[in-house]
Amino acid sequence: MNGEKKYAIGIDTGGTYTDAVLLEKSSGNVVATAKAPTTHSNLSIGLTEALVHVMQESAIPPSQVSFVSVSTTLATNAVVEDKGAKVGLVIIGLTKALDLPVVSVVYAKGGHKITGEEEDPLDMEALVEGIGTLAPYVDAFAVSAAMSFTNPAHEQVAEKAISMLAPGCPVFCSHEVSQRAGMKERAATTVLHARLMPVMQEFLRGVKKAMRGQGLDCPVSIVRGNASLMSIEHAVKRAADTFASGPAATSYFGTAFAPGEDALIVDVGGTTTDVTLIRGNKPTIKKGGSRIGEWETHIDAVEMFTVGIGGDSQVRKTIGGKLAVGPERVLPLCMAGEIPDPTSWLGVDDYTRLITLDRFCRDEDLENDNVLQCLKENGPTPYGELMSRTGIGNIALEERLGHLVREQKVAEIGFTPTDALHVLGELHIGNATTSTQGAEALAKQLGLDARSLSEKVLEMTRHKIETAILEHVVRKEIGGNMVDFLSRKDGMSLVHFDAALTIPLVGIGAAAEKLLPPVAQHLSTEISFPEHYEVGNALGAALLGAKEFATKQTETTEHV
Repeated sequence: MNGEKKYAIGIDTGGTYTDAVLLEKSSGNVVATAKAPTTHSNLSIGLTEALVHVMQESAIPPSQVSFVSVSTTLATNAVVEDKGAKVGLVIIGLTKALDLPVVSVVYAKGGHKITGEEEDPLDMEALVEGIGTLAPYVDAFAVSAAMSFTNPAHEQVAEKAISMLAPGCPVFCSHEVSQRAGMKERAATTVLHARLMPVMQEFLRGVKKAMRGQGLDCPVSIVRGNASLMSIEHAVKRAADTFASGPAATSYFGTAFAPGEDALIVDVGGTTTDVTLIRGNKPTIKKGGSRIGEWETHIDAVEMFTVGIGGDSQVRKTIGGKLAVGPERVLPLCMAGEIPDPTSWLGVDDYTRLITLDRFCRDEDLENDNVLQCLKENGPTPYGELMSRTGIGNIALEERLGHLVREQKVAEIGFTPTDALHVLGELHIGNATTSTQGAEALAKQLGLDARSLSEKVLEMTRHKIETAILEHVVRKEIGGNMVDFLSRKDGMSLVHFDAALTIPLVGIGAAAEKLLPPVAQHLSTEISFPEHYEVGNALGAALLGAKEFATKQTETTEHV
């Protein structure tokens, strides 16, 4: 018994932070937790920081850890950011054009009937010519044939042809990832798996590297979007299954800690707030497949609603004179370190962000990049001034900065709800003086004082979260028409509506306890913040892993 592995680790790699939890399996007790910045340019760094902390804090020998479970927003973010492999799509038995994220499409006659009989002979000439033409320009192929889930023969022939014409090029066939009717949805599912493969490969390399650094030699599982687990090897071929992986871990955390069988789990992150529903103490899964980006797919995932509002959402005054919060994310002033006094630069529109070099920018990065060179020469620079100094137009500069931010070569700094909490004395994790200076600069332009501005920012943030909660519930209960009504209800002058929830809320995320209680009060419901809610997704991943591990152990014992 002394050699029994007693512990499990859960990791959640989000857009802002990477969280880790070390769990004692039999009791479910949390031994150690950690929170580290997600390092997009090299994910293994943030993963390593989180793992180092939990292993050192717990002093548990690596040999006592039996498995690691990981949830991640990587697939979701990659679709939004248009990342991934260049994919060539082969369509067999359909001539209708499909709008999918591919380099090009090869169309060939063929396909089967619902009975499995051949609809048309496979047009090998068109197939071979098309594959040969596309091969030099793509990283992977996706193949989808009519009714291949009843007879995959034509997809298998196409796969063989690709292996001969483009040796070593990965091939993804729709019959391997979907057994449902719907050619467009099966094609989209297959394309997304192919497109996300290199993104997942890079992430998993980071996970393995971080684990090796801590002496962890145990199985690794990835949380699927439907709140189940898959092996690290399977995740490469089924990368799109990790869509909604984070919300799946969120919902599973809810099943463990919700005060009743039904609850809404509200995860307040730095960039977004995710709302998921549990019914009968189980996550609700969207039937028939999920919409990922612009495409309907056959990928099962938890039902969720995401709104672009969080603790790090940018607060700004627009040219029209209005106060806006989100959806863009910036580094809060209070967390930015040594920067110029915000009262000297924080203004309207193009002067609401300060751009500075980030920690992963190296001297060699500066050679052919005039944006980085400008920041190196002039130090932290307001966006409007950077545009003037570099001579780059607004659209091109926004696109360039987006790339540099994702690579963590630059950081965008601005006033956020996190700063507002510092101004009001409700949060004490950063430099409140810088937050107050930023609030004073914005407040002056709006005819307010710093405290009134901060209260208004938090009111707007909470209102967006409340609307997201209501939209998710109403969409589930009634449908889309009422959702449109809800989005317009605050602008109605002749009638007023209030809504009350009949189920409790469960808060997750570092900022949740500061933002959600007034939301729950306004919705006439209760809210709870279970222990370790700050790292709830990582804990949900660990608990899900512990459950599946225990189930496998029981099945093995019963079989023996």
